Amino acid sequence: MNFITIGHRGVMGVEPENTLRSFTAAERAGLDAIELDLHLSKDGALVVMHDERVDRTTDGSGPIADKTLEELRALDAGLGERVPVFEEVVDAVRAPLQAEIKDVRAARVLAEVLRARDLVERVEVISFHDDAVREVARLVPGVRTALVAEHYGPEVVDRAVAAGAATVCLDIQRLTLEVVERAREAGLRVFSWVVNTPQHLRLARALELDGVTTDQPEIKRAGRFTA
Repeated sequence: MNFITIGHRGVMGVEPENTLRSFTAAERAGLDAIELDLHLSKDGALVVMHDERVDRTTDGSGPIADKTLEELRALDAGLGERVPVFEEVVDAVRAPLQAEIKDVRAARVLAEVLRARDLVERVEVISFHDDAVREVARLVPGVRTALVAEHYGPEVVDRAVAAGAATVCLDIQRLTLEVVERAREAGLRVFSWVVNTPQHLRLARALELDGVTTDQPEIKRAGRFTA
């Protein structure tokens, strides 16, 4: 089985998360794919950041949605890095990307970029929001989508199927064999997050998952020895 290792916000365990520095480090480390998070700026740019506010990851404060891209560019996102937009990440690395829609409004803008840049094969769109998954699938036929969940039970499989997702990305700390088996019966791929310890990696391999999302690049190497 091909076990896929995805860099969480790049390699946020060792570099400032969701920055070009973090994404290029993930690619150098040989991770199979790179995950990032998307919000819309006040002027409609696809901003790569996890939180709704800039406070935690930059030297600024306030909601992303209240700031223009120029204002966001003026912030330090860690070690002198600037807040990137999605298109810059596409150009900076060649690895496959998982683009997580944090703001449902970003779904339509992301769909336009995927079509314009011919990124359907390279980018998988993921979200905690069922509506965002459905919207992107409607706007971009053939795009791969995944439903992400932290607080869930076996019903997450029904939600994913209803949203048209081919994959579920689930919190490793809640993952059970029952959920995995239901997902397999529905024909879904199963990934887990965030896998940073040998114990969680062994669990992921024991459950025969398709892959994991990690903060630590060494999980890629360790994964080869836990099959």
